[in-house]
Amino acid sequence: MNKPVLAIVGKPNVGKSTFFNRVAGRRISIVENTPGVTRDRVYADAEWSGYSFTIIDTGGIEPNLDNEWQKYILAQAQLAIDIADVVLMIVDGKEGVSASDRHVAQILRKSGKPIVLAVNKLENFSGVENAEFYSLGIGEPYVISAEHGIGIGDVLDAVVEKFTNKVAPDENESKIKIAVVGRPNAGKSSITNRILGEDRVVVSDIAGTTRDAIDVPFKYNGKDYMIIDTAGIRRRSKIDYQSVEGYSVMRSLQAIRRADVVLYVLDASEEITEQDVRVLGYIHEQGKPSVIVYNKWDLVEKDSYTVNQYTKKLAEDLKFMDYFVAIYVSAKTGAKFGKIMQSVEYVYNNANTRISTGLLNEILQDAISTAEPPSSSGKRLKINYITQVDVCPPTFALFVNNPDLLHFSYKRYLENCLRRAKNFEGTPIRFVVKQKSNKESKK
Repeated sequence: MNKPVLAIVGKPNVGKSTFFNRVAGRRISIVENTPGVTRDRVYADAEWSGYSFTIIDTGGIEPNLDNEWQKYILAQAQLAIDIADVVLMIVDGKEGVSASDRHVAQILRKSGKPIVLAVNKLENFSGVENAEFYSLGIGEPYVISAEHGIGIGDVLDAVVEKFTNKVAPDENESKIKIAVVGRPNAGKSSITNRILGEDRVVVSDIAGTTRDAIDVPFKYNGKDYMIIDTAGIRRRSKIDYQSVEGYSVMRSLQAIRRADVVLYVLDASEEITEQDVRVLGYIHEQGKPSVIVYNKWDLVEKDSYTVNQYTKKLAEDLKFMDYFVAIYVSAKTGAKFGKIMQSVEYVYNNANTRISTGLLNEILQDAISTAEPPSSSGKRLKINYITQVDVCPPTFALFVNNPDLLHFSYKRYLENCLRRAKNFEGTPIRFVVKQKSNKESKK
């Protein structure tokens, strides 16, 4: 089941992003916080009161539609409203109700969506103020101070109460979730059906047949999996974000965030595109293990060098994720199809690899002895020790004397040393750099 969606809307400077960051930045709610498809919509997967949902922060809405940029912001906010299950409208309590607030309230009333009204920048109401915000006609106003965290819980309680499709955080958590992603007509649904062994999703030569992310459970090698077949992600300029397709793209990106492993499907008979690289970059930024699946391999004229040529081209286009795993299959003929789930297990296991602190520090010392840490203005970076703090993706904390001295190139060097020592093929690696205090150093 897809998580319900909460859209945060309002005019500019009412505290939408402060509220968003307050919820997304706390341990009770944060799963991840990443830019979405456009510059003015930001997504986060959140939890409250035992339920999971996705929150979307939007740009400020103004009634002046003569401004092209404002038209664009309104279109993006309108899409967020359209796909939302509940909408949270935030107003500035110190300023009172403005014409812009009434304009936003009118848009929300027309949407027919359940609405929660939050009056920000206040700690309590007077009777007059209460009546003023009731005049917006969108329900009971809740007093909050997003900056100080006052009233946030009451608002989230009201939001969760209005969700009709409640999803518990641990629902399907035992299942390994596989998102099947790619451009339209690459063969995602055919691959999904092959994996499942039955026709569970619609297959068509018409691009855009799949409109939403479809969750289907299955078993492989005695393990529980959930496959998510998604709509094709086209180049941004080709997408009408006010249409059903805009909704589908958002759901596809949400599927990537939900997934434990991503299968990115390419049409082997076509060139890899800028959009493919962009979405693979998104998968990388999300820290997801992935497998690049070249489908329609039966349509390619091949010789003994063809696979190497394709792999070399990928290496050129995906320099930011040189750990990639690529396989070459045909959903139509079934050729090499067994490699898909084998590769899923392979990259998932690599993403769950743990290394003992002792071995990590041996690897670190070998790396430092081979190439000294960088220095700047007479100060040299000193790396005291390293420890692993998480998996999926493997995440390592580096304790150093001065984080500013750790240049990107040396961090990349350390990553390569880790990859040579342990198999992290198919998964990104993350570093958390922490300054070791003088007090710690003396222990």
